[in-house]
Amino acid sequence: MQSNSTLNNLLPSPFDTAEVLQKVATIQQADSNTEQWLLPPLVDLCARLREPGQQQHGTLQTEGRAARENGFLHVVVPPDTDPVLENGSLLKGLRERALQDGGIHLHVLGALTAGLSGERPANVAGLQRGGCIAVSNAGRPFSNDLVMLRTLEYAATFGLKVFFYPNEPSLSAGGVAHEGYIASFHGLQGIPWIAETVALSKQLLMVEETGISAHFSQLTCKSSVDLMRWAKENGLPVTCDVAMHQLHLTDDNLEGFNALAYVMPPLRSNTDQQALRQGLKEGVIDAICSHHEPLNLSAKQAPFAESTPGISNFDTFMALGCALVRDGVLTPTELVEKICINPAKIAGITEQYEQIGGAVLVDPELSWQVSEQAMVSHGKNTPFIGQTLTGKVVETFFE
Repeated sequence: MQSNSTLNNLLPSPFDTAEVLQKVATIQQADSNTEQWLLPPLVDLCARLREPGQQQHGTLQTEGRAARENGFLHVVVPPDTDPVLENGSLLKGLRERALQDGGIHLHVLGALTAGLSGERPANVAGLQRGGCIAVSNAGRPFSNDLVMLRTLEYAATFGLKVFFYPNEPSLSAGGVAHEGYIASFHGLQGIPWIAETVALSKQLLMVEETGISAHFSQLTCKSSVDLMRWAKENGLPVTCDVAMHQLHLTDDNLEGFNALAYVMPPLRSNTDQQALRQGLKEGVIDAICSHHEPLNLSAKQAPFAESTPGISNFDTFMALGCALVRDGVLTPTELVEKICINPAKIAGITEQYEQIGGAVLVDPELSWQVSEQAMVSHGKNTPFIGQTLTGKVVETFFE
């Protein structure tokens, strides 16, 4: 690793995100031929840190530390905690504890409907006063389309962005895997890709009708990429992201009832994965999120369909990002746009992001084995366990 004195000469002072981005082209170490990348802090648009309500899987302290050591300084959390994030006063305390206990800046999505029930609007005004960056129903269904329309109209009056996690429950209910050969062979109830695209189509029409600014999180299939391309070509105020694991895993990874690869939304086909990669390369997909969901050991020990979905992703995120560069999907600068700059813009935190600053040093050629000991997160639930990955955050410069 480069000496601190040499590195400090390369870093802006104070850490300025715009200047750091200009230096992402790579740093040549003075004492070796190994190239390293200097990045701005990573921004995650979807992670579950398990507080409040599920501390058996992780805490703000454990997952905040895992985020920070893997380059994430800013993390967006959805509102489906216990209790639901629908009280503005709860948001402030949660952000303060995340910074104090975990050393990260937490950005909260407030509940779009009361209790995420999908029946009536939440106290959006109170959530906005409490500092939510946007609102969301976190994948929970609305009781009917009229409620969705009126709720979005209500959110639009406050100028708040809405985060969607598209899924039509009448098509996905009871499913545990992508509907295809792998699910059929293993006798698993499938979730068709149309469960996502039917919901996405409806939500895009609602965006067009209400004029709200919307972000669509964790797209998984080719048709969703096509729909987002259409939406952008027609000028709708929309952005979208994909979970990092969807760019590297498919339903083939479920072979042998591998519960470590059980995640919602499910891993899709190879065709879908290639479409996601192409959409990322073309700029149809704006950002990559971690969709970090740490779980304790017992959560994955039940039979596949009875286990808990989720993958612990902070520790492997940068290695998988480096793999996208090696595969020619993204350049290093484009990777920074997808995991740092664009997520900050989508979350509406650009000013705060630049004021706080910081930097992350990455060795894209460092090989390491994914093991329980090597993982910082409390959750060791990853299908990459035991594998050797290449690329890692080697140092962070966060105040």
